[in-house]
Amino acid sequence: MARTRTTKKLAQRIDLNYFKRPTRLKRARFWLSVLAPLLALIWIAERTILKDARVYSSGRLSEPHAVLETQCAACHVQQAGASSAKASDAACLSCHDGPMHHAVSAASREKLACAECHTEHRGRIDIAAASNQACAKCHADLNVEHGPTRFAAHIRSFEDGHPEFAAVREVGGVAASDPGTIKLNHAIHMKQIRRGPNGPLVQLECGDCHRPAAAHVNWKFADAKYSEASTQYSDSDELIEAKVETVAARPKTGRELMAPAKFGTACASCHLLTFDKRFDDGVPHDKPEVVHAFLLKRFTAYIAAHPAELREVRNPDRDIAEKPAAPMVRSYTPKEWIATRTGEAEELLWRKTCKQCHALVPGAGIDGLPGVANAKTTVQWMLHAKFDHDAHRGFSCVSCHEKALTSTQSRDVLVPGIATCRTCHAPGPEHAESRCFECHTYHDWSKRKEITPTFTLPALEHGGQ
Repeated sequence: MARTRTTKKLAQRIDLNYFKRPTRLKRARFWLSVLAPLLALIWIAERTILKDARVYSSGRLSEPHAVLETQCAACHVQQAGASSAKASDAACLSCHDGPMHHAVSAASREKLACAECHTEHRGRIDIAAASNQACAKCHADLNVEHGPTRFAAHIRSFEDGHPEFAAVREVGGVAASDPGTIKLNHAIHMKQIRRGPNGPLVQLECGDCHRPAAAHVNWKFADAKYSEASTQYSDSDELIEAKVETVAARPKTGRELMAPAKFGTACASCHLLTFDKRFDDGVPHDKPEVVHAFLLKRFTAYIAAHPAELREVRNPDRDIAEKPAAPMVRSYTPKEWIATRTGEAEELLWRKTCKQCHALVPGAGIDGLPGVANAKTTVQWMLHAKFDHDAHRGFSCVSCHEKALTSTQSRDVLVPGIATCRTCHAPGPEHAESRCFECHTYHDWSKRKEITPTFTLPALEHGGQ
């Protein structure tokens, strides 16, 4: 007889208390539900006892402010036991002077809060790196309070609206021109060139003449006699003073800009200042009156030691056709001989040697000597931007200053244009930083004021060492 299977009989075989039996999973779940809240309470209590406010923070602070990570009250105003959402300007100004911009927008006269551009709690970032949007609030449609602006009025970013650099920008169809008066053909110097009148051919490098002021290395073509000599001309005779309106806050290292090329370190080894076959050395690289005094002194000492040369025999081979010949023998007094030799030497110097590089004005100097035009060397071409050659030291000079290879006129401006900079400085992870702060500063640091320190180091607040 077949067995009958009914629902009732099957139900009698099921253990209805199976869920009450303990298992590994049930025990783990129980202890987890007990220990997790307990550990959370212990952690909150510990943070409260240690006064560590990071548990309430929106994120980590930037590196300059990392020491304040547990000191919320240093930046945020506390009222009714709660901290303000944004840091107050007063808190920022207690440590940073932060002078306002040199031109305030008429369309936005209200003072910008510090936190609008410098946003914290974004991790270990450069808090000075303001966004382009912060700058574009005014510069996308610039309208200054007092009269029209002389700057581009519609700049949204380096890629959008930024004009060509002022140093190389055409004005009224006229190309930019270097105001310097020193005559220099870069194209010739970038090729093999003879070192001195009878010297070997050499290949100059840009660094043989142009180096930052802080680069203390040996100059390949220096002449110690000239590089170590003191001169009567000053920086005001050589350089154009840079009238920078907004100075960068970052400290200067002396490697940002190229120092002006000097005769003693860059030129003297090839461009000799010899003046007479009787002497191996040259005249000083100095003002005409200094050169004149040097010549008088050297010729006076020479003729005193060689009185026989007061009687001079003419060399017929040096006679010039159609010009009356001088007497075959001529006798000089010492004074006449010195004056004649000095005049000949100065004729060579003023009309050839010095004139090769300098702009001379006949009779404009002391006692009828020629005047030398100020060199007017430009040290800083970009007066409204920060630039650091040291940050670009991995690149060859001609990769940016390509025009130096073909420039034959000293009036040529060899500063690279904006297109050259944009090849590297562009948006995207594969390019260098191109946001506004990289080259420009908002704060007018020329108006910096001293502040009274009020903050106490956290380690010292409780007698720490």
